[in-house]
Amino acid sequence: MNRKLLLCCMAALVAFAAQAQDRADRQELTDPDSFTMILLGDPQGYTKYDINQPLFDLCTAWIADNVDHLNIKAVLCTGDLVEQNENIVLNRKMLNQTSREMWEAASHALARLDGKVPYIVSPGNHDYGYRKAENSRTCFPDYFPFERNPAWRDVCVATYPNRNGAISLENAAFAFDDPAWGGLLVVTTEFLPRDEVLDWAAALIDKPEYRDRKVIFMTHAFLHERSAKRIEKNSYELTPGNTGAEIWRKLIEPSPNIRMVVCGHTGKPGDYEDAVAYRVDKNRAGHDVHQMMFNVQILGGGWEGNGGDGWLRILEFLPDGRTIKVRTYSPLFGISSLTKHLAHRTGTCDRFDMVIE
Repeated sequence: MNRKLLLCCMAALVAFAAQAQDRADRQELTDPDSFTMILLGDPQGYTKYDINQPLFDLCTAWIADNVDHLNIKAVLCTGDLVEQNENIVLNRKMLNQTSREMWEAASHALARLDGKVPYIVSPGNHDYGYRKAENSRTCFPDYFPFERNPAWRDVCVATYPNRNGAISLENAAFAFDDPAWGGLLVVTTEFLPRDEVLDWAAALIDKPEYRDRKVIFMTHAFLHERSAKRIEKNSYELTPGNTGAEIWRKLIEPSPNIRMVVCGHTGKPGDYEDAVAYRVDKNRAGHDVHQMMFNVQILGGGWEGNGGDGWLRILEFLPDGRTIKVRTYSPLFGISSLTKHLAHRTGTCDRFDMVIE
């Protein structure tokens, strides 16, 4: 390449760089050797109103833009992708979208991640039945078949049939390798998982190839907001199934390698503390189990607000193989220099470290 052509190429690169977007609040890893997982709380408040749907798109667009920058290995979603699974009668007091329109909105938002990063969803009560888990019907496998996201192919290691006997990502396990962490296994389950699902999960994580991995267990309903008490009663028609207290007793407490539980479901309008919960308990092997509930649907104006103000959580797994830094961040506020000072929640319930022994 002659000197003149080389200078022209360099000038073009400088010009291109000068035109790149100037992000108002670019997030950074605290350690360049860390990796992250992004946690999305229940997005039903985004999908049930057409005017809110772009906020869900913004969240997934931000994630897609940061896959390399933040070394994102996976996206975890607590479920309730829609407000009503199968309904065409619009209740204008709480939504303006049919179920099909809501499923299409959720599918469109998450499509931004297809081929880039695996996303793992724990379907919620509103993803079943007609309006809220009256039966086992769900459109989830129709909109999220395994083949749609190539990023699932190399990490999905097991599935278990759903309540209708179909293989679905409702009950699935995903393996992630990292030298510092010795390998992670994320297991997600249906709403109110049946005994056979808990038995499947217990047998899976006890297999020789997974016994030494740290396990993150996901299910939609597990903890109450603020108090962090485990849910003890099932008020839904969908049966059989296990509540949070039963899941703890039957699966989590006896399993030595489950070190974290992630859930959503509960919450009420109020302070940020009313949309989250966190507790730590010892399992029978004496290891701490970190249990975290994160639900954004009532933030940003209550039940009929904007669906969550774009809040998500950045879980940074440090290269020490034991520390996870939790940060609560909103790309909705962070995208503008005028509002970036609002983009970080720094209260003790929203910014903390988890140490996995």
